[in-house]
Parts: sequence; structure tokens; C-alpha cells
Amino acid sequence: MSQQIQILTYLKKHNGITAVEALNHCGCFRLAARIHDLRMQGHRIESTRVETKNGSVIARYFLRNRKRIQK
Repeated sequence: MSQQIQILTYLKKHNGITAVEALNHCGCFRLAARIHDLRMQGHRIESTRVETKNGSVIARYFLRNRKRIQK
């Protein structure tokens, strides 16, 4: 299964995904690049900034609407 499919499946099943989750669950080191690819396919993926317990700020991606945009 491709990383794009794994990430999309994870997004549908959970409330979002971070780079650490993508690495641990999908083996993906470049989440932002895979998110870009999915967006280019028409998936409505948005991001928000989340502060971690140690004060770092990371991106969390989530599906805005599970329906795909028709091109």
C-alpha cells in the first residue's frame, strides 16, 4: 500500500495526523510532501499548528470534508 493511501486512510480513521504519527504508522518521513500530493489529487486537507508538551510547534493535518473535489 502506498504512503499516500496509508496517510489518507489514517486521516479518515483518526482526527488528523502529525509527522511523528506518519513516521510511526506509515513509515513516511516527508508528510508535507505526501499531503501536497493528496491535495493535488483533490482531497481537502487542512492544517493547524499544535504546540507540543515541550513547547515545539508542529503541523497537524486533517480532512476538512471527506468528499473529493470534482475537477
